[in-house]
Amino acid sequence: MIKDNILKALNEQINKEFFSAYLYLSMSAYAESIGLKGFAQWLKVQYQEELDHAMKFYNYVIERGGKIELEAIDKPKNEWSSILEVFEDGYKHEQFISESINNIMDLAVSEKDYATINMLQWFIDEQVEEESSFLEIVDKLKLLDGDRRGLFMIDKDLGQRVYIPLIAQNQ
Repeated sequence: MIKDNILKALNEQINKEFFSAYLYLSMSAYAESIGLKGFAQWLKVQYQEELDHAMKFYNYVIERGGKIELEAIDKPKNEWSSILEVFEDGYKHEQFISESINNIMDLAVSEKDYATINMLQWFIDEQVEEESSFLEIVDKLKLLDGDRRGLFMIDKDLGQRVYIPLIAQNQ
């Protein structure tokens, strides 16, 4: 049986993951609204991945005999000054999620909850990738220095991203 304090933290994380999905869908809608369909596609895939992450936590709680307590999802931001600001916000958000997962890991370690520690290790590894992906795009956008041709090249490149369900990845 999962301890109450860990259960509470995991339920809070489920909400954060659903909010992440909601945020990235809002970012995708913004990118669509300014004609950057490739950025929008990349962000839609990110949205889908965040839903997978929420469900990975959800399924873990169920497996451990815990009770799911879903809370309201906050309204995400829906206006940005540029696509660069979108990805800077995404990078900051991923840092926030990494910190949240690290805090749950600290709690699991202090409670000697080895099953949760094991499950969280996947998320810690995933967060390194998530932060890196956003930072790479931020860096590329900063290099453009207003070059619209470069922006459209990045847009075309990002539009190639395809969603691969977590189940198909055997994760």
